[in-house]
This record gives sequence, structure tokens and C-alpha cells, in this order.
Amino acid sequence: MIAAQAALETRMLLRNGEQLLLTVIIPSLLLVLFSTVDIVDTGEGRAVDFLAPGVLALAVMSTAFTGQAIATGFERRYGVLKRLGASPLPRWALMAAKTLAVLVTEALQVALLTLIAFGLGWSPQGGPVAVAVLLVAGTAAFSGLGLLMAGTLRAEATLAAANLVFLLLLVGGGVIVPLDRFPESAQAVLSLLPISALSDGLREVLRDGAAMPWGELGILTGWAVLGLAAAARFFRWE
Repeated sequence: MIAAQAALETRMLLRNGEQLLLTVIIPSLLLVLFSTVDIVDTGEGRAVDFLAPGVLALAVMSTAFTGQAIATGFERRYGVLKRLGASPLPRWALMAAKTLAVLVTEALQVALLTLIAFGLGWSPQGGPVAVAVLLVAGTAAFSGLGLLMAGTLRAEATLAAANLVFLLLLVGGGVIVPLDRFPESAQAVLSLLPISALSDGLREVLRDGAAMPWGELGILTGWAVLGLAAAARFFRWE
């Protein structure tokens, strides 16, 4: 049942035009544009080496947080979650299916963005295990926050808030603009955001060849625990 529901959730994600815009088109355009046009000073080295890890983090956020929050919020509004909750599929299994759908979508995103980055001359360093651990931790963190938003706010409020947070974190999360370009007083706060931790962690591995960025992983784990616990406590199915 979980596999069937996960396949359905994945098809729904991939067929939604707004979801495709968030999960595929925007990250791909940002990667190509800022890698080929000298708009933002990304520091020493090639721009793609800085941008590719950040865009991978953005892809995770767009699917696990923004896309999932909006889709789940409207499913809750229209009573879909309530009906599914009354079906033979347990509620925990429904959440597991949604998580699997997010992971499948992210795998497709990562594959596509990696191919685009390679075409732009990207030469990643580090090991795939550290990258996978960071991506899973980031997915857990963003999923918890997305489900918390979807389960507590009205669908329209979730739509507005999720898109606003997406834009704010795109600008201030170290995805395109390095955090050291911001005032020193803001850098300490911005570095604690989940998107900043994921971007910087992936950058340490893929650009600098680090084994495992434990500090960033700790931040993501903290967000994941808090977000998922809050979502489990406050999520309303109706």
C-alpha cells in the first residue's frame, strides 16, 4: 500500500506545473544563468563550483518544503487527507509514502542538475556518502517544517507563506550569494538556517573535499528533530 501510494504521490508531483517550476525549472535556470553570466561575485574559483552545491540544496528545499507544504495544505483543505486517513492505509503509512515520493523526486532533481553542472564544467570533490547523508538530513529538516506549516495554516496562507519563505531563503541562504557578502551581524543568524547549513555542507564536501561537515550536519539534524516533532504534535488532519 505504501509503495502504491508513493507512486501516486510521485506522479502527482511530476504532473503539477507549479511543482515542476519550483523543483526543476527554477533551479536549472539559476544554475545556468549565474554560472555563465558574471552577476554575483562567488569568490575564488569557477562560479559553478560554488553554485552547484547551493542549487542542489535549493532543489531539496523546493521539493521537501515548498512543494510538499503547498500540496499537503490543499489536500487537507479539500478533505483528501481526512478520507485517506479513514482508508485501510494508516496515517503513518501515508506520511511514509509522501516521504518516499519526495525522495524519488529529489533523486531525479539531483541527477538532472548534476548533468547540467557537468556540462558547465563542474568538477566535484568529496565522497557520495557524505553528500547522501546531508541530502537526507536536509530532506528531513525541510519536510518537518513543510508538514508543520501545511498542518497548522489554511491552504491559502500555506501557499503564500511557503513561496515567501522560498524566495527569502533563496536570497539569504547562501545558495546564490555567499554568506560573507552579508553584514557580520547577520551572518551568524543566517548560518543557522537549514538552507545555509545544507548549502555550506554540500559546498564543503563537493568543492573543498571535506569528509563530513559535522557542524552543518548537526544544524540540519536539530531542525529535523524540532520540525518533525512539532509537525507530529500540531498537525491537524481536518
